[in-house]
Parts: sequence; C-alpha cells; structure tokens
Amino acid sequence: MAAAAHETQPATQHHTTMGIDNRKVLMWIFLASECLFFGALISTYLIFKGDSLVGPYPKEILNIPVTSASTFVLLMSSLTMVLAVYGAQHGRLGMMKVMLLATVLLGIGFLGFQAYEFTEFVHEGLGLTTNQFGSSFFVLTSFHGAHVTVGVLYLLSLLLASNRRTGLGHDRALHIDLAGLYWHFVDVIWIVIFTIIYLIPN
Repeated sequence: MAAAAHETQPATQHHTTMGIDNRKVLMWIFLASECLFFGALISTYLIFKGDSLVGPYPKEILNIPVTSASTFVLLMSSLTMVLAVYGAQHGRLGMMKVMLLATVLLGIGFLGFQAYEFTEFVHEGLGLTTNQFGSSFFVLTSFHGAHVTVGVLYLLSLLLASNRRTGLGHDRALHIDLAGLYWHFVDVIWIVIFTIIYLIPN
C-alpha cells in the first residue's frame, strides 16, 4: 500500500503563484542584475571614449567589417539556440543536440574573432592602459566575452549531460529554455555594444 501510494504521488513542482517555474524567475532576476553591470560599463565607455589625450582613437583602429562578421556569427547562434529549445520542447533530441553543438561552435567562433581583434589592437598600440578609450573598451568587451565563455561552458555541460543514460531528466525542456534565455541575453547585449562602439560615430 505504501509503495502504491508513493508511486501515485505527484512529482514535486517548482511553480510560483503565477504558474511560472521559480527557476525561470530566478534566471530573469539574474539577467536583470546583469543589465545593471553592463549599463554601468556602457555608461563608462560613453563618458570616457572622447576624452583620450593620446591615440590611437576609435576611428583609427576599429575594424567594422571584422566585427560585423563576428556579430553575424553570434546572431546565427541565437537562431540555433531557438532550434535547440524547439527540439527539447518537442522531444526531438537529435535536433536538440545538433543545435546545441552548433550554438557552442558559433560561440567559440565569436570568441575567436574577439581574440583576433584584441591582438590586432595591441599590435597597433592600443592596450588596456594606453588611454581612456582603451581602458573602457577592453573592460566592456572583455566582460561580454567572459559571459559568452560562460555561456559556451553552460551549453557544453547540457550537451554532455544529454548524452548520459538519464539525459537531462523530465525537466529537459526547462534546462534548455533557461540556457536559451541566458544566451539570447548575451546576444542582445552585444547588439547594444556593437551599435554604441562601432556604428555610432566616434
């Protein structure tokens, strides 16, 4: 009798009073706090970008074509992330895994572009302590790059977990959805950074 009662006991739920899983609410709260950090860094860049007393200056060093290519790569990763979430929600595990892997590879590609850009800037004389533009630029873009790195590791952990016998459990769709929220946040923040640094006249 006890065993039967245990088998019919409903699974533990993690929903708020609004019907939203509390883990999803926590992710939204975390991303909101991250907006504050990025807002402070973007504000700092806008304040100091034109106050450098020595070069190189933004218009002399920014490589818009290269960064446009890296931006396209990151935007494509958002598409593959959407498809991974779709696969998880509809039980298409093969699609989910392939799209997670594609997102990881595109994220690594973006980081490769960023490493190339940083190396070129250093060769041209712009470093973290060269001038105020260099300091605010490297801190802002490196902070974003760190978030992309965390996202890549996050997705890799989900991909590896999905290959185990138990997979990601009955909350598989939620796990992928939460990762998708984080990844889309990183992409949206980059669009803001790209627009402010590379597209607005310096």
